[in-house]
Amino acid sequence: MDREELWTLMKVSEHLKTEHIFGVRRNLLKGKILGMIFQKPSTRTRVSFEVAMEHLGGRAIYLGWQELQLGRGETVGDTAKVLSRYLDGIMARVYEHSLLEELARNSSVPVINGLSDDHHPVQAISDLFTIIEKKGWDVEGLKLAYVGDGNNVCNSLIEVSALSKMEIWVATPKGYEPNEEVLMSAERIWSGIHLTNDPIEAVRNADVIYTDVWVSMGMEEERQKRLRDFSGYQVNSKLVSHAKEEVIVMHCLPAHRGEEISNEVMDGPNSVVFDQAENRLHVQKGLLVLLLGK
Repeated sequence: MDREELWTLMKVSEHLKTEHIFGVRRNLLKGKILGMIFQKPSTRTRVSFEVAMEHLGGRAIYLGWQELQLGRGETVGDTAKVLSRYLDGIMARVYEHSLLEELARNSSVPVINGLSDDHHPVQAISDLFTIIEKKGWDVEGLKLAYVGDGNNVCNSLIEVSALSKMEIWVATPKGYEPNEEVLMSAERIWSGIHLTNDPIEAVRNADVIYTDVWVSMGMEEERQKRLRDFSGYQVNSKLVSHAKEEVIVMHCLPAHRGEEISNEVMDGPNSVVFDQAENRLHVQKGLLVLLLGK
């Protein structure tokens, strides 16, 4: 996705959300069927994509990894070739990013990354939409502070920041920095990407503060070590006080309250966490219309 495509998606999503607010439903994807492959469990991704297709007049089919022949050894490539004969699009939520790449290589229909261990683009583009809603369309130069693990969400936020030209400051403990390849790619098109080990430096005068869980799916064995390593990186009132007074606080959910974010911040006046969650629906509707509505 380039900058022009990103802004087109933002405009389409805004229009679709406005129609939704006024109760307007249009069958823009009538007769279209999205297959949704889930290797990882989900709340927001599954429900938002299913509801999005329903609102647009199409259908979504849930395809659990273990319920498909994938769970019995059929290759991802063969599965992609077969599903392409049945479906108008595929959304997949997986562990290894290489599985998505193999799906895309062998599919003749669009493949959407619903999350992998390396990237979470549908989350990040929805987050940009929320920032635009709260801060206006001129996001260039806004300071986004990401505090926590340099994980898949962080990687995608870096990419979105590079395309939209937001300043992004990523504060992680040593050894938890974002993907080096992502950083190098983003830095080729935007100089406003900064890494630090100091969360206060990251949030100072920030317009947006963002955090995510410290222990992602598949990392449960590392839980105690991660809790020790991330001590001091909680987004709480003390940390937020270093940002601008009108700062918005974001979290992609699910949250581990009392770990990466305190209750007082999560439920406080600066939090836009649940607006952010809702916008997954509207932006994914925009994405589906642009990809499948041809």
